[in-house]
Amino acid sequence: MRYAYAVTTALLMTGAAVALVNNNPVTAQTGLAVSEQVNLAPGGAPSSFADLAAQLQPAVVNIATRQKVQVATSFNPLTGERRPVTQDQASGGSGFLISSDGYIVTNNHVVAGGPSGDAVDRVTVTLFDGKEYQAEIVGRDPQSDIALLKIRATDLPFVKMADSKKSRVGDWVIAIGNPLGLGNTVTAGIISALQRNIGAGGAYDRFIQTDTAINPGNSGGPLFNLKGEVVGINNRLISPVGANIGVGFAIPAEEAIPVVESLKKGVRPERGYLGISIRPVDEDTADALGLDKNRGEFVARVVAGEAADKAGLKEGDIVLRVNDRDVSPEATLSFIVANIKPGTRIPLDILREGKPLKLTATVGTRPPEEKLAQSFNPEENKDFDKQSDTADSKVVRDAMGISVIPLDAEIARALGLTTDTKGVVIDVPGTGTGAQVGLRRGDVIVSANYKPISTAAGLAAALKEAQAAGRGAILLGVKRRGAATQYVTVRLEK
Repeated sequence: MRYAYAVTTALLMTGAAVALVNNNPVTAQTGLAVSEQVNLAPGGAPSSFADLAAQLQPAVVNIATRQKVQVATSFNPLTGERRPVTQDQASGGSGFLISSDGYIVTNNHVVAGGPSGDAVDRVTVTLFDGKEYQAEIVGRDPQSDIALLKIRATDLPFVKMADSKKSRVGDWVIAIGNPLGLGNTVTAGIISALQRNIGAGGAYDRFIQTDTAINPGNSGGPLFNLKGEVVGINNRLISPVGANIGVGFAIPAEEAIPVVESLKKGVRPERGYLGISIRPVDEDTADALGLDKNRGEFVARVVAGEAADKAGLKEGDIVLRVNDRDVSPEATLSFIVANIKPGTRIPLDILREGKPLKLTATVGTRPPEEKLAQSFNPEENKDFDKQSDTADSKVVRDAMGISVIPLDAEIARALGLTTDTKGVVIDVPGTGTGAQVGLRRGDVIVSANYKPISTAAGLAAALKEAQAAGRGAILLGVKRRGAATQYVTVRLEK
C-alpha cells in the first residue's frame, strides 16, 4: 500500500443536517433520527464527535483482499525446469457506501495487486454490524486512484459526496476507517490546505491536506465535513516513517464524483491529452530568457501524430499559457490539459527560441496509463541484444529476476525524466523478487544501497558486494514518471 491514506472529516453542526442517507432521509440502519445539533463548546468547537461518529460509522466499511503472488522459484535439476512458487497475500483498506443497494467507493490501490497493478483475486467487505460480503469490482481508474465495488445487499445506510471547494482551511473533519487493521477507528482534525499540489502530475494532483491521523489501512475511507458529507477520499500520507505525522491527503470528492459515475456506467473516464513530455523551467533557464521564476514548462518531447504535434509544438518550446491560464507550479500544464474535455480547441502561448508565439491545439484523449508506460521501445536500440546479454546483466537477472538497459537521453525524455538523469532502465520486470515488490518496465534504478548507479556494471557490482557481505536484500533508489525517488528493498534470489 502507498504511504497514502487520507482523512474523513468531522462535523460541526450549526443546524439540521442529515449524516446518513437511506430511503428515508432522516433514518439510518436502525431507523434512528439524526440529531438536530451537535453540542458546541465555547468558541464553536464541538464538545464531542460521538453523535456524529455514531451516525456515520454504519456507512463505512472495512475491505480485505487476497491475491496470489510469486514468492520463489522451484528448480528441478533433472529437467532444468523452473516453476513459480506462489502464496496468498492479504491486504486491505477502507471504503464507504454511496447507495442503499451496495455501491462502495474506495481507492484503486486498495484492490490492485501485483507488479502490473492487476485487480486482486478476492475482495471481502465487512460492514459496521459485522456482516461480510464478497464484493464485485465494478471498475477501477488507476490515474485517479478510484475504484467502485458492489455487494449484493439492500436497504443499506449510505453517505453523500459533496464539493470540497465549499470547505475552508481550518474546518473540522473526521476520518473513519481501518488503520493498521484496527476496524471502525475514528480520528479528527482540521483541513490544513485545499487543492494541494504534491508533484504527482496529471489530472488529479490536487488534494485536501489534513492533520487528521491517517495511517496504512485508512486508504479509501471517507473524510467527512461537519454536515456528515464526504468531502474527500483518504488516499495518502507523506511521512519519513511510513505512518502519521500530521500530513495526510484526501482526493477531493468533486473530482471523484465524475470518475465514479463513469465507472458505474462501465466506461473509462476521458481526460485531455496533448502528447508531450514536459519539465519545469529551472531558475537558470528563466534567467537566461528573462522569464519570471516558476512560470511555464519546457517541452522535452513531442509525440508524433498527437495533438501537440498537429498544433506545431516543437521540442525546446516553453509553454507559458494554456487555454488562457498561466502555467505554474500550482497550475501545471498536465493538470490544466487533463481537465479539458477532449475535442476542445484551446490557445497556447509559447516561447520559441526566446520569441513569443501563439498556437491553437485540439485536445486529444489521454491513452490508458499502460499504453503511456510503453511509450518507448528499447528493442529499437541496435545495441539492445548486446547490452542486455552481458555478464553484468546476467548477475542482475540472477539476483532480482529483472533485465536492465542503459538510460540514454532519448529514453529519459520518453519517460518524462530530465536528460541528465543517471541510472539503468528496467526493460523486462520478469517474475522474480524485483517484480514481487512492484518494480516494472520503465522504472529507472538510480542507486543501490545509497550508491549512485549509472550502468549495469555498477548495479552488478553493488549486488556482488551485498552478496559477499552475506546480505539477503538490497535497497534500490527508483525513479518513476512524475514521482520523486522512491526506495525499494528487494530480496536477493539464491
